[in-house]
Parts: sequence; C-alpha cells; structure tokens
Amino acid sequence: MDATVIPPRTDIRGDLRRIADMVSAQARVLDVGCGDGALLDLLTREKGVDGRGMELGMDGVRECVSRGLSVIQGDADTDLKDYPSDAFDYVILSQTLQATRDPRGVLLQMLRIGRRVIVSFPNFGYWRVRLALLLTGRMPVTDRLGFQWWETPNIHFCTIADFTALCAQLGGVTVERSAILDHAGRQLTSDATTWRANWSGEQGIFLLRRD
Repeated sequence: MDATVIPPRTDIRGDLRRIADMVSAQARVLDVGCGDGALLDLLTREKGVDGRGMELGMDGVRECVSRGLSVIQGDADTDLKDYPSDAFDYVILSQTLQATRDPRGVLLQMLRIGRRVIVSFPNFGYWRVRLALLLTGRMPVTDRLGFQWWETPNIHFCTIADFTALCAQLGGVTVERSAILDHAGRQLTSDATTWRANWSGEQGIFLLRRD
C-alpha cells in the first residue's frame, strides 16, 4: 500500500516566509522551538534543506513526526550544549527567545553550533504595547503577545533596541540582515537601529553571523 502523501502547508505565517527567504538552499538547518514544524516543512519542500528540529512540547513533536520531519523533544535552555560546534549552517529560533530562561546563553549556544543564526521575537517596545501600559497600567495583550500575564510562557520580554544592544555586547557577532515587521507582517524597515523600528515594529527578525 502506498504511503500517505501529506499536502504542503497552506497556513504559513508571513514572518516564517521571511525567515525562509534568509536561508540558503540545501543548507543544514536546526529549528529550535519548531512548534508544529511549519517552518521546517516549508524549508524542506522549497529549499531542500537538511532540516532538524527541537521542540519542548510533545504535541508539537508528534505533529512534526507525522509530517515526516526529523524532530526531537528538547529544551533550548539545557539541550543545545549537546550539539557539536559548527554542526549547522543555520540555527533558527522563531518567536521563542523571550520564553527561554537564559536568552543570552541560548543565543551564545546557537552561535556556537550554527554558522548563522536567525532569531525573531515580538517587540515589547511596539507603540501599542507602550500605549496599553500607559493607559491601563496592565500588561498588554496583542497578536504577538497573546497571553494574560499569569499564563504567559514569556518570561524575558525585550525590545528591538534591547536585542541590538545585546548583539553589540556579545562581540564577534554581525547583524547581516534584519526585517522589522508591522502588525500585518509587512516590512517597515531593514534598519533595526532606527527609532522607527523600535517604535513601530511589532516584531523583529535578525540574521546573525559569527565573525
């Protein structure tokens, strides 16, 4: 009996497509916190990458495996150290950095095991977030920060300015490309250092290179 053919995903978020555009064809890729495997599936089908994934939740792992993706259960805070240096061309962390216990440590591990690193995260400096805090005095809930404060997995919020400052502090890291997106997923600017990026961007995507 023929194996079941699973159709391509049609529900790909715009930010994931922008991440995919930053990845070279046939590259070795590790997607950390890969969720249901939407990005890995896209990269495998359209870029022919040798893709691997790590996901904390077993539901996500099962979904990925059911689609034929090579994904294991793992925790970015503790398990990245088990990978050898320069094991991948790209290590990706999408919308997950703010949920890690040690964002700086996770970023350093990613830069160790990948020649390039792609990180995306919601911008806590986005003007709607600032306005919600100012007017209500309560933690904001947006499309990208979609949890009440008492149930959120996000424990280290940061702004685009915070992230660029961290990259500068690490040393030996170059921001090769960036894309600052608005609430509709449209690119506002590719320059993450401007006030407009930190004020108007709902999320940031960064391609980092180890010098």
